[in-house]
Amino acid sequence: MIQRSNDNVEVAVAPADWGPLSALPGNPMMWILILGEIAVFGVFLVGFSVARVLDPQLFDNSRFHLSALLAGINTLVLVTSGFLVAAAVFQRRHNGPGRLFLAAGMVLGTIFLAIKGVEYTQLFNEGIGIETNTFFRLYFMITGFHALHIVLGLLILGIVFFANSVENMETGAAFWHMLDMIWVLIYPIVYLLH
Repeated sequence: MIQRSNDNVEVAVAPADWGPLSALPGNPMMWILILGEIAVFGVFLVGFSVARVLDPQLFDNSRFHLSALLAGINTLVLVTSGFLVAAAVFQRRHNGPGRLFLAAGMVLGTIFLAIKGVEYTQLFNEGIGIETNTFFRLYFMITGFHALHIVLGLLILGIVFFANSVENMETGAAFWHMLDMIWVLIYPIVYLLH
């Protein structure tokens, strides 16, 4: 890494040693954040699963109100978005700008949020909200927290769109792929498993 000293002379500086994190793509601080976020979502999903075991009838009856179809479409949208973000990183690593793929991935991320909004609206129109029961309390907490992370991910990708160094692209993509991975766990646990 090259830095400029106070007297405007370029000086080679060794990158910080982050141990095993140094080998990962992007900024190691993002990986620390990602590990923390995975732990938080893991606790949410384990809590959801334990609550389901304790009251299976309530969870089965409540799940009937969810749209597995909309959630399935959202899964395809988010996974495709992740593919496009990965293509942006690939293109940037090979001296291309990667911005077109990144923008397309961001559009799909926005579509994910729009579909989630439709799903929430349908539930609200049925009179279902966070206070309805334990299932919906956990459902809105988990999916709402994930949706907030999608908003944050879109902001990160927006910054990366303009500051598109390879490291920035890899850092933004790492966060975005965490969101893909978490949704791929949320979808079956919340929407499909009985």
